[in-house]
Amino acid sequence: MLKVQTEGSNGYKDLSSFVGGDVMRVLVADDHDLVRESIAAILSGNNFTAVELAADLDQALELVSTNDAFDLILLDYEMPGMNGLDGLSRMMTAAGDVPVALLSGSASHDVANKALEAGAAGFIPKTLSTRSMITAAKFMVAGEVYAPIDVLKNQPEVNDSPLSKRETEVLRGICEGKSNKEIARDLDLQEVTVKLHVKTLSRKLEARNRTHAAMIARDRSLI
Repeated sequence: MLKVQTEGSNGYKDLSSFVGGDVMRVLVADDHDLVRESIAAILSGNNFTAVELAADLDQALELVSTNDAFDLILLDYEMPGMNGLDGLSRMMTAAGDVPVALLSGSASHDVANKALEAGAAGFIPKTLSTRSMITAAKFMVAGEVYAPIDVLKNQPEVNDSPLSKRETEVLRGICEGKSNKEIARDLDLQEVTVKLHVKTLSRKLEARNRTHAAMIARDRSLI
């Protein structure tokens, strides 16, 4: 039997019912194409067989108003229309009993706590591993509250970019979905040089791969 500890509650939630054929519908709202589609790809095929996408709060609210079958709604904290936690409140009102969670990779522990206190179903870092993202989503659909413990700890925020000018240019290309070859052409560099910059910037950002680096860049406003 699969069990996962409840972050923010006193017990455990039995998730075995999701291992079977249950179908869940999720709305992923994020203004960054790469982030939005990556999260959708993670959830698709893992019981979340119906994934709807929105690029801002207004679009998300419109989808909710015309679709009463969602099991979970994920909102990017920084996307257009959110206006801080006001967007969370608006969506919770529109969604009724459907759990609504915030997505972010850079919001402070204060924001996380306030979101949970306001009734959010969870606070989800975009840097979660694939397995953890799936578990968190199923967990919230089951009626529990999810938030990694380290998100709630008081940690200093890092605003200064650790990247060089050239690394930032390469990262911008990655965020635009360009290949190393395309980035090399745009910056008049050798492809092998771009590969080296990608490796270096990924190490500095502690990114697992190109997609992860793009997520971190967007959340930290590095580009």
